[in-house]
Amino acid sequence: MFLSLLFACGLVLASTSAVAMTIYKSTDANGVVSYSDRPSKGAQVFVFRDRMVERLERQVFLDIKKQKGADAVFVRNDLYAPVEIELSFAGLRNVSGAPSRPIRRVLPARSNLRLALLTATRPGKPLVYTPRFEYSLGDPAGTAQAYRYPLPWRGGPFRLSQGANGQYSHYGPKNRYAMDIAMPEGTPIIAARGGVVVKTENHQTGRGTDPSGNFVRVLHDDGTMGVYLHLQKGSVSVREGQRVMVGTPLALSGNTGNSSGPHLHFVVQRNTGLGLVSIPYQFNQPVGDLPNFALGKQ
Repeated sequence: MFLSLLFACGLVLASTSAVAMTIYKSTDANGVVSYSDRPSKGAQVFVFRDRMVERLERQVFLDIKKQKGADAVFVRNDLYAPVEIELSFAGLRNVSGAPSRPIRRVLPARSNLRLALLTATRPGKPLVYTPRFEYSLGDPAGTAQAYRYPLPWRGGPFRLSQGANGQYSHYGPKNRYAMDIAMPEGTPIIAARGGVVVKTENHQTGRGTDPSGNFVRVLHDDGTMGVYLHLQKGSVSVREGQRVMVGTPLALSGNTGNSSGPHLHFVVQRNTGLGLVSIPYQFNQPVGDLPNFALGKQ
């Protein structure tokens, strides 16, 4: 089945392997782009990937402080959001004080916490161990509150190019309930809900190195997070740690990352236990009446 238009993207942390689906892209004599799951003459393979790379290793990390005969193991969270972590130790030799079970905690935003103090069972001999460290944005104890989202852009009307459970890239757990809205580059993108800006990316050009392109992630007061993707390079106008309100300008729409055309990808996520998943949401206007090309409606 050919589609008149399709914009797609993905969302997942860097540590998760990508899920990909191959379709075929063709352009007719009038320059109209079509996509199909079947090859045709002159069509090229186009792969959509359900992933987003958020590089947190410089903002959430182990900080091991060497002392005489002991290692104090801290976890540092430099993000403006809580982070759930799990820490365990393997390959122990000459180590006392290592927990028998993995340590799982939620670190508040901008915090540094000591989780273990490892000492040498034989003084003067080196401690040998391998830390195993996992983390995920957000606090799984939060409860999502009912909320209808105002449209996160100014202008339009624009078309829904892929909705929830779209077969081309909205099928992974972190991306299932995302919506893609086709719109011209440079469309003002605004906050659809108040909260604190947690992460931004503002320097990618074109397809770049990050499938999500430029983006803004906002932590809402109920622990959910709204993410606005594929933004125009250099257009992000908010900073990490800034509190925004409904209608605060965030950026301009673009066509960066793993995007097949200019659009906004908007998704709401929450941590459900060492992992982010997308959750259903509704706009306060009937976007669902617009054509959804991913489902073949025109």
